Amino acid sequence: MDLPQGEPAIRTIAMPSDTNPAGDIFGGWLMAQMDLAAGNVAARRARGRCATIAVDGFTFHKPVHVGDEVTVYALVEKVGRTSIRLNVTAWRRARDAEEVHQVTGAHFTFVAIDEQRRPRPVPAAA
Repeated sequence: MDLPQGEPAIRTIAMPSDTNPAGDIFGGWLMAQMDLAAGNVAARRARGRCATIAVDGFTFHKPVHVGDEVTVYALVEKVGRTSIRLNVTAWRRARDAEEVHQVTGAHFTFVAIDEQRRPRPVPAAA
């Protein structure tokens, strides 16, 4: 499977504190990394604060291990009046290897919000 086009939204290292009692990386930790990455891309596109309103379709294909480099891509799929939908994928690379594997993916939907946390229009693309 090929990496998505564009720059990664986030890159981090899975640490021992991110594991469950069995020693595997928590799925929740990975989901949080994906939400951070997607939120960053959504805020740039919306030119301001955004809130996650939906996440669809998490499927974990491969585990992430302590020491793995985790790279998350977040690509804008659709922009509505107040919302942004992104295709978000997470990839792992073992510390001592070059080969990458997709570990999961999901669709995230954000709504642009104003100072009162109410929906606001997403500006037209620059």
